[in-house]
Amino acid sequence: MQLQSIVRIFTPSITTLGYALFLAINAAGVWGGVFPFLPLEFQTPQIVFWFFFAQSVVFSASYFASMIGGYFVPGPTRTFIVRLATVPYLLGWCCLIGAIYLSDWSLPLVVAGGALLGLGSAGFYMLWQRLFASQDADSGNRELILGTAWAAVLYFSLYLIPQAVTAFLIPLVFLPLFGLTIALKSRTIDRDQAMFQDVPREHPRVYRRVAHDYWRSALCVGALGFCTGIMRSLAIGEPAVGSLVNALSMGGMCAAAIALLVLWQFKNLRLNVVGAYRVFFPIVITGFLMLPFLPEGYVRWLAAILYAVYSVAIMLMMIQCAQASRDRGINPVFIYGFFGGIVYALHDVGFIGGTFAEQIMVMGVAPLAVVALVAVYLLGLMYFIGQGGFVRIFKRDVDNADAAASIELVALRAPHASGRKSETGRSAQDATPNATTDSERKPQPVESQGTPKSQRRQAARETSPANGANAHAQRPRRLGPEERVYQDRISKQAAALQQHYRLSAREAEVMELIARGNTVARIAEDLVVSENTIRTHSKRIYAKLDIHKKQELLDLIESFDPSELED
Repeated sequence: MQLQSIVRIFTPSITTLGYALFLAINAAGVWGGVFPFLPLEFQTPQIVFWFFFAQSVVFSASYFASMIGGYFVPGPTRTFIVRLATVPYLLGWCCLIGAIYLSDWSLPLVVAGGALLGLGSAGFYMLWQRLFASQDADSGNRELILGTAWAAVLYFSLYLIPQAVTAFLIPLVFLPLFGLTIALKSRTIDRDQAMFQDVPREHPRVYRRVAHDYWRSALCVGALGFCTGIMRSLAIGEPAVGSLVNALSMGGMCAAAIALLVLWQFKNLRLNVVGAYRVFFPIVITGFLMLPFLPEGYVRWLAAILYAVYSVAIMLMMIQCAQASRDRGINPVFIYGFFGGIVYALHDVGFIGGTFAEQIMVMGVAPLAVVALVAVYLLGLMYFIGQGGFVRIFKRDVDNADAAASIELVALRAPHASGRKSETGRSAQDATPNATTDSERKPQPVESQGTPKSQRRQAARETSPANGANAHAQRPRRLGPEERVYQDRISKQAAALQQHYRLSAREAEVMELIARGNTVARIAEDLVVSENTIRTHSKRIYAKLDIHKKQELLDLIESFDPSELED
C-alpha cells in the first residue's frame, strides 16, 4: 500500500512531462551552462558573452513587456503570448546551428539566436505559468513541482544521445513535443475565472497593493539571480564549467522537488521566501568573500551550488505567482511578468557587472577580488532595501506583507481528526474516506440528529456576529499558524472547518468574513481585491464544503467543535 502511494505521487501526467521536457531543453541552451550539446571549440569567450548578453537582456525585457501588456491590454496580451513562444524558440536554435557551420556569420547568428531564444523562452514560461495558475492549487502545484523533478531525469537522458544529433533533435523533435503539449493544454483553461476576466485598469488599487506586497519576495529571488549572473560571467572563459553547473543544478532541483512532494503529502507547508533569504544571505556573502582565497576549482562548485538554489527559487517563484493569481484574482501574466522582470533584470546586472569587474584591476587588487567585493556590496545593499531600508528603521509596522511572502501548500492528507462531531461523539474523520485529492474527498455535511434543523440555525445565528453592528470589526487576522490568535468561538470553528476540508488560508479568510455577515463589496474592499474575485472564492468554498447557500455555511461552521482544533 505504501509503495502504491509513492508510485502515485511520482507518476507524471502529460502536462508534467511536457513541462519537464521544456525545462530540460531550456537548460541545454540558456541555463547555467553554455551549450552542453554544442562543440566546445565553437564556444569562444566572444561568442559566449554576446549570446548570453542578448539572451538575458531580451529575456528580462520580455517579462517587463508582458507585465505592461497584461495591465493595459490583458486580452490581446494573452493571445499574443501563444504566438510569441514557438516561432522565436525554433528560429533561435536554427541560428545557433547555423553559426556552427557558417564561421563568417557566427557572431551575428549567435546574437540573433540568443535574442530569439530569450524571447521564446520567456513566452513558454508565461504559458506554463498561466496553465498552472488556472488549475486548482493541488493540481497546479503538484504538476509544477513534479515536472521540475522529472526535468532532471530528461536532461540527463539527453547525454545518452550522440552530441552531434542532439542539437538537431531539439528544434525538430523536442520543441514540437512540448510546444504541442502547452498548446493543447492551454485550450482546456477555464476562461471564466476571475483572473482571466479581470481588467486591471478598472481597479488599479488592487494592482498597486499586489506590487507593494510582493516586491520584497521578488527582490530576494532576484538577489540569487544576481549571484548566478556573476557566476555566469566568470564561466565565460571556461565553457566546460557549464556541464558541471547544469548537472549539479538539475540534481539539486530534482532533490528539492522530491523532498517537497513527500513532505507535502503529510504536512501543511508554509514557505516564506523573504525569511528563507534572511537565512541564506550570510552563506551567500561568505561564499563570495572566499573567492580570492580558495583554489580555482572553488568557482565551479560555488556556481553549481548557487544555480541549484536559484533553480529551486524559480520553482517557488512560480508557485507564489500562481497563488497570488488565485487568491487575489489578478492577471497571471501581470504578476509573473512583475516578479520575473525584477528577478531576471538583477541577473542581467550581475552578469554585466561581473564581466566588466573581471576585466579591471583596482589599486593592485586582483580582478577576482574586485568581483567578490562588488558582489558582497551589492548583495548587502539589496538586503538592506529588501528589509525596508531607512523607512523600516525609523517607522514601525510599515506593512504586514508576511502573508504575501509565504507560499502555502495544504497537506494532501488530513493530519488527524477535526473537531466536528455528531451526537454520538464520533469524529467526522471516522466518517470520511482516507483520500488524497479533492475529487475523492467530498465529505457530506453531517446533520446533528438530536437537534431540529430550525434550532441549529438559530444557534448558528446567535453564535455568529453576522447580525451585529461589529461584524466588520471582527475581521479575522491572516497570521501564520504559529502566531494565529482566535478572536472568538466562530473563529475557532472556522479554523477547524478549514483543517477538515483543506481550505487555503485565503479561502478560510473569505469564508469567515462571509459567516460574519460581510457583503461581497465589503470583503473585496477589506482584502483589496475585486468583487469578482470574492465571488470566485465563494464558489470554490461552497463546492469544497458541498453546500449551496449561506445558511448552510453557518450551520456547518456551528457543527464543528473548536475544543479539538489541531495545533
